[in-house]
Amino acid sequence: MKDLLDRVAVVTGGSRGLGRAMALRLAAKGAKVAITYRDREDEARKVKEAIETAGGEALLLKGDVAEGDTARQWVDQVLEAFGRLDIWVNNAGIRRDQLLLRMKREDWEEVLRINLTGVFLGCQAALRPMVRQRFGRIINISSVAGLVGNEGQGNYSAAKAGVVGLTRSLAKEVASRGITVNAVAPGFIETDMTATLPSSVREAAEKAIPAGRFGTPEEVAEAVAFLASPLSGYITGHVLVVDGGLSGASF
Repeated sequence: MKDLLDRVAVVTGGSRGLGRAMALRLAAKGAKVAITYRDREDEARKVKEAIETAGGEALLLKGDVAEGDTARQWVDQVLEAFGRLDIWVNNAGIRRDQLLLRMKREDWEEVLRINLTGVFLGCQAALRPMVRQRFGRIINISSVAGLVGNEGQGNYSAAKAGVVGLTRSLAKEVASRGITVNAVAPGFIETDMTATLPSSVREAAEKAIPAGRFGTPEEVAEAVAFLASPLSGYITGHVLVVDGGLSGASF
């Protein structure tokens, strides 16, 4: 069902993994999609080509979401290309895992810069046209680590918990303007990052997940597409957990 026809979406960090799946799913539902990337131009171009081959429209945007006015510049480029902006997915993120006692300050600060400040700047930039339109969907990618914590991921967990707080606060600020702000919190998902897990860690994780398996990027993308759709218009300030039951709680 192409319920996003005539909508325009931005997916940050859309060149691979979860971001790639989100961009492809939103495009399949009819949206024009702008894909941001920082380093992986070849992979970003492949996503753009896949969307266009399927009959959709796509735009590539290069830069670091947490640097200067990059997000505002992206918004200007999207408005010039497509005339509007309806959906903004803050997906770009990094990890610098280490036990807190051994963690370097630069690794703490870089994870917070990209994973939290980048989300703040993306939200702020996207709101300008959305407020004028009196319509918008902002979807922030958090993590189960931000809800329950994770050993060796103090920086990542702190940033993702911050995303939840930002999401819920912003949802209250802009609900009267027809803008919803929600988060998706994935658990263990089959991506490049989880592919490098030692077999012992993977086996332990699968045993802990009630569903008995890792999720797929497409399952996360489907959650994002739902929150971007007309069906989610009365849902805001919510964290949609996609973890196969791992967190054992509803948020």
